[in-house]
Amino acid sequence: MVASLRESMRSCSLPLLPFFAGNRRDGARLLSSALVFLSIGLTQLDHQWGRILSVIASMICIYWGFAYRRLER
Repeated sequence: MVASLRESMRSCSLPLLPFFAGNRRDGARLLSSALVFLSIGLTQLDHQWGRILSVIASMICIYWGFAYRRLER
């Protein structure tokens, strides 16, 4: 049962929304900008806005990281 679940998860490819650039250069710029915001949020974790910024920026970084990997060179 576990093996069939893993197999279905590997074959299931979720389409990403067009919330990302169409080429690798612009994608790298977007991803690096999101990483800057994440680092700012992580340095301010003692504040409420820092925690919120960290959560939002980390979700965007993960999403854009997967989108960046799908772009052709």
